[in-house]
Amino acid sequence: MLLAAATTMGDFFTSQGIVYAILGAALAVLLAGAGSAIGVGIAGQAAAGVMSEDPSKFAKVLVMQLLPGTQGLYGLLIGFVTLSKIGIIGSGAVEITAIQGLEILAACLPIAIVGLISGKYQGKTSAASIGIIAKKPDQFAKAMLLPAMVETYAILALLISFLAVNGIALK
Repeated sequence: MLLAAATTMGDFFTSQGIVYAILGAALAVLLAGAGSAIGVGIAGQAAAGVMSEDPSKFAKVLVMQLLPGTQGLYGLLIGFVTLSKIGIIGSGAVEITAIQGLEILAACLPIAIVGLISGKYQGKTSAASIGIIAKKPDQFAKAMLLPAMVETYAILALLISFLAVNGIALK
């Protein structure tokens, strides 16, 4: 009876680990994707205003609107890497302790949180850059540098999450 209870507790902690790991993947995708959706929406509103005045600026403002969309892609990448590591995608689920699951969850948080915040603020910066393009379309390259600076921090968060997820040893 005691052995059966110990096995059940072991199964509980193993299943708890997979839940934490899946939660980490989900947060990376959900929060970074939400940041991108917010940012692309903010920039899209500014782009629509410019295009209503001058439709010939469509290509330039579209590039600016797309910039905040990268955070969602970064979160999706970490989600795929995480699900592959734990075997949900591919070779079959591996045993994950609760501690390992929490480690994976923590490893996913940088891109989740930074993706949410930087996506929103990159959208605001892209909207301001779209305003530059509206008045001075020849300043497109300079205007694009402004939201690209915000992108730097999303890339750093992606790198940390990627290295941390891959650095966790599973049995």
